[in-house]
Amino acid sequence: ELYLKLHRNELPADVDLQLLKRDETGPSPDVARRLAQELLVRDGVQILTGGQWTPNVAAIAPLVTKAGIPYVVMSSGTANTTRLSPYIVRVGFTVWQHSYHIGKWAAMNGITRVSSIVSDYAAGIDAEAAFKQGFTDAGGTLVSSIRVPLRSPDYVPFLERIRREKPQAIYDFNPGGPEATRFIKAYHDLGLGDAGIRLIVPAGIVPDDELPNMGDAAIGVISSSHYSGTADRPANKTFLAEWKKAYGENSVPSYFAAGGWDGMAAIVDIVKRQNGQIDLAKSMDALSHWSNPDSPRGPMQIDPETRDVIQNIYIRRVERMGDSLRNVEFATIPSVKDPWKELNPASGGAAGQP
Repeated sequence: ELYLKLHRNELPADVDLQLLKRDETGPSPDVARRLAQELLVRDGVQILTGGQWTPNVAAIAPLVTKAGIPYVVMSSGTANTTRLSPYIVRVGFTVWQHSYHIGKWAAMNGITRVSSIVSDYAAGIDAEAAFKQGFTDAGGTLVSSIRVPLRSPDYVPFLERIRREKPQAIYDFNPGGPEATRFIKAYHDLGLGDAGIRLIVPAGIVPDDELPNMGDAAIGVISSSHYSGTADRPANKTFLAEWKKAYGENSVPSYFAAGGWDGMAAIVDIVKRQNGQIDLAKSMDALSHWSNPDSPRGPMQIDPETRDVIQNIYIRRVERMGDSLRNVEFATIPSVKDPWKELNPASGGAAGQP
């Protein structure tokens, strides 16, 4: 909404771009499929977007394949998402981009013994595999791999076990939000940081908008992400200023917001290129080769072979700056493709181009 509000005047004078919104209510594949069907058939949309939850994207994928409609996925971090349909283009991120590279970075920077603890569901298992691959490929040793129940686990017994194992660090993945806050506070209250056991995580565990709920317990946590809300990039400063103007001075955009911003930037761009006369084949070709050298996240582009995002991955540390907590970027891994696809190339080459 914010991108469209600020850039609507860039559209041709006689062209209007309508944003029809539907609420999938969470990870609800049946609801998502029904709503997408209505948008495609009844409302006649020419581009579909959104796609936070992978099960919902998977339910919608056959519909966009049958209709030949581009589906700009703004999130859904599961590695194989773009292989679900040749009409999916992802502008968000993949779990492997974050977790593989935080593992590789750790092993290359003196953290060679790590225990991992992940929530026992598909995304957690995916993250565990990604971290293990990157970490061990770079020479690290995984002391233990712990999977905890998805719903409201008591982290203390698992963290006590890890304390006895004496790794140099813990790698954690969970659903994020309040669950991430509970984990970080348990880690802090048990004194694991004071015992010299560091905490390294992917973006979803310390998102910028959750840091105020974590408080000082989050200070020192190392993470990997494609976006930081307070990053010192000119495009991000502009984005941040407009965001606060629209949603309040205390509101901070998360990496989901960055996905929404760039997803809408791609859509507006292809509408402009075609002067509002949307051709589905031309739209897919343009989206598959789309790039934004000046995104709030830094330069990003779509890999035409996989229709997945290529972007910088930043290594960050939570620090207190004035009255707020910030993820401060201190290292950059440039132009990262999805590692899982590089390790598991699609048979037949170009992963089902339309």
